[in-house]
Amino acid sequence: MANWHCVKHCGACCHLDPSDRPDLDQYLSPPELALYLSLVGEDGWCVNYDALNRECRVYAERPRFCRVEADVFQDLYGIEPDELNEFAIDCCREQIEGVYGDRSLEMLKFDQAVGI
Repeated sequence: MANWHCVKHCGACCHLDPSDRPDLDQYLSPPELALYLSLVGEDGWCVNYDALNRECRVYAERPRFCRVEADVFQDLYGIEPDELNEFAIDCCREQIEGVYGDRSLEMLKFDQAVGI
């Protein structure tokens, strides 16, 4: 069975372009939505994303909606804890494909890391 975990130096989830996520207001509270939108840079990437090192500059203090944790996903998306692994893998694969492509090095690294 595949097991989700974050793959360093990917950053696909840091591409926050709201046009890619038209339903943000469905799962983020008004203050969270305002925070989310404040983090989107002109290029669609999070203002806290270090493109050179491909990592978050505020990872330890990142917002709740950036955390892949059972309680967060249950609250935001209604995902039960026992469904988190599969859901997170699907989300990451979709995001990586949208940002880098389905045959990208990032996708290959992710699939290998999670055991797909």
